[in-house]
Amino acid sequence: MQRKTLIQALAATAVLALAPALASAQAWPTRAIKIIVPAPPGGAIDTIARVVGDKLATSLGQPVIVDNRPGASNNLGTDVLAKSPADGYTIGIVGGSHNINKFLFKNLGWDPEKSFEPIVYTHVVPLVFAIYPQIPAKTLPEFIAWMKAHPDQAKVATSGRGSAQEMAAEMFRMASGAEMLLVPYKGSSAAHPDLLGGRTALYIDTISAIAPQVKGGNVRAVAVSTLKRTAALPDVPTADEQGLKGFDANTNGGFLAPAGTPRAIVDRLNAEINAALKLPDVRAKLEGAGIEIQGGTPQEYAAVIKSDLAKWAKVVKAANIQPD
Repeated sequence: MQRKTLIQALAATAVLALAPALASAQAWPTRAIKIIVPAPPGGAIDTIARVVGDKLATSLGQPVIVDNRPGASNNLGTDVLAKSPADGYTIGIVGGSHNINKFLFKNLGWDPEKSFEPIVYTHVVPLVFAIYPQIPAKTLPEFIAWMKAHPDQAKVATSGRGSAQEMAAEMFRMASGAEMLLVPYKGSSAAHPDLLGGRTALYIDTISAIAPQVKGGNVRAVAVSTLKRTAALPDVPTADEQGLKGFDANTNGGFLAPAGTPRAIVDRLNAEINAALKLPDVRAKLEGAGIEIQGGTPQEYAAVIKSDLAKWAKVVKAANIQPD
């Protein structure tokens, strides 16, 4: 009898201890919510944060503020998110570098899985193999042959350390067997002039950034990096279709909360963001920017993160990239 009484007392104590957290989760939100974007305004994750944030403000009945925290290969803002209170009032959205930087930097201060609660997988942005149009190659195999015949001219632009563009270029180096020199730039706007001028031969860029140059005839798109063709450039075949079997690189991501955020809040955010992603005006804005909308459960996003970490770990090891 005494044992039963003790167990009941312990259970009652546990319920009382949890009561404030449960009450807080049920009342949430009662004030403004902040979305940390670890990148400058104008990119894919910033666009998603602002478009979805507007809808969240309406559905949750509280202001939603986008807080851009660029710097250190997106690590600065991500570190701020990881160390924010786990109360649902600070969330963030990350891109492709989130699952890459673990292997490129020794002292991140956060872990892409352990430091966060996945909320929802929001997007995939395909990459496009864009070449200098004076190169006599119409397909990816022809371009690979050209690179092998002109190794001194095989210069490939990237968006710097840790970017999806750099990792895709490393994957391409290994898959093609061609020698190439990777030339880092500070983003697409810095890389485009040299590609248009023929000072670099290739830039594997996000479709949202390079599509206007492709459609304007300033560069030639010879492949897309995902396993499926993209609706934004439906006539451009995939690298997989053209002989690089299994080639699949993109920049993707979604919303995260600091580790320990109550499950009830994570689930509410998941439901509201999924609902926002289905709205016609949201789809029009994001798809018009070359963003392929995803959605799903927190568990599905966690699985995507785990799969990406495994993929990039293999690329970094094979390319012998040393962490800073």
